[in-house]
Amino acid sequence: MEGRDVRILIADDEPHICDILSRWLTIEGYSCATAFNGKEALETLSNGDFSLVVSDIMMPEMSGVELLKAIKIQWPDTAVLMVTAVDDRQTAIMTLSLGAFGYVIKPFDRNEIAINVANALERRRLLLLSQQYERELEEKVEERTRQVREREEEIILRLISASGYRDDETGAHIRRIGLYSAAMGKELGWQPQTVADIRLAAPMHDVGKIGIPDRILLKPGRLTLEEAAIMRTHTEIGASILGGTDVPLLALAKVIALSHHEKWDGTGYPKGLSGEDIPEVGRIVALIDVYDALSHHRVYRPALPEHEVLTIMKQGYGTHFDPRLFDVFMDLLPEMRRIREEVKEPEFPHKI
Repeated sequence: MEGRDVRILIADDEPHICDILSRWLTIEGYSCATAFNGKEALETLSNGDFSLVVSDIMMPEMSGVELLKAIKIQWPDTAVLMVTAVDDRQTAIMTLSLGAFGYVIKPFDRNEIAINVANALERRRLLLLSQQYERELEEKVEERTRQVREREEEIILRLISASGYRDDETGAHIRRIGLYSAAMGKELGWQPQTVADIRLAAPMHDVGKIGIPDRILLKPGRLTLEEAAIMRTHTEIGASILGGTDVPLLALAKVIALSHHEKWDGTGYPKGLSGEDIPEVGRIVALIDVYDALSHHRVYRPALPEHEVLTIMKQGYGTHFDPRLFDVFMDLLPEMRRIREEVKEPEFPHKI
C-alpha cells in the first residue's frame, strides 16, 4: 500500500503536530493533507480520496470521536488512526469499538507513527480484499442461482407443454399463468423468492390432466356428471405427481394443483375448503386461471371480450373468488392486459 497513491489526512488542532506528522509520513512515501479541526477534515475528505485519517481526539468544533463516527458513515472504506494525549483505556476501547484502526498516545516518535500507519493501511487493504471477495462470491452465487432457475423454468415449461399436447392449453397459457401469479404475489408484498417460485409453480396447476382420458379431456361439448367427476380428479392426480418431494418449488406446485379449484364459499373441489382455509396460492391461481381461460379460445367455446370476462368473474365475487384477492386483481388489470398482449397465443396452438 505504500506509495504516492496512498493519501493520508492529518486532523489536529495543533499546527506543529500536523506539520511533524505530515513531514514524517511524506518521508515514508505517503501523500499528506492537513486539517485543523473536524469540520475542516470533513470538507477535505469530501474533495479527495483518502485511504487513512490520522486524527486527534480533543479538537474544537468537532471532536475526533465525532469525526470518526462521521467518517464511518460517509466513507466507510477509509481507515482512521486516533492520535491523542489522552491516555485512557476506556476512551481507547470506545474509539476502537467505533471503528478506529489504532490508538497512539502522545508524545510519540517517528517509528511508532510509521508502524501504526502501516498496520492501519494493511488492515484496510485486507478488509477491502475481503469485501471484494465477498462481492465476487455473491455475484457468482447469484449468477449460478439464475442459471439454475432458468434451467428449472425450461424443464418445467417443456414438461408441462408436453402434457399440453393432450388438450388445448398452450405454452403461452402456461407462461401467462406464471406471470399473472407473480404479479399478484408482488402486489401482495411477498418476498422476491416467493414471487419467483409461484411464477414457476403456478403453470403446473393442471399437470394432473395428463391422467384424464382423451374422450373426456378433448370432448367439445358439456361433460356428463360421471365425466365431470373424472375430470375433477386432475387436481388430486396433479398433487400426487408433484408430491413426495422436499423441493420447495414442487411442494408449492402441489399445493396449487390440489387447491386451485376450491371456491371461497366451500362449493369447490376436491376437498370443499372455504375462505382462508384455501391456501392463498390456490386462491390466486383460481382467479387468474379463469381470467385467462375465458379470454382465450378453447375447444368448447371462443374467446370472450374482456368486459364479458370481467362481468362473469364479478358474479363469483365472494362465492367463487376471495374478495380481497379479487380487488387486488382488478387493481392489477393494466398489468394483466400487458402480460396477455406480450405473451400471445401461437398461430398453431400445439407448436410450442
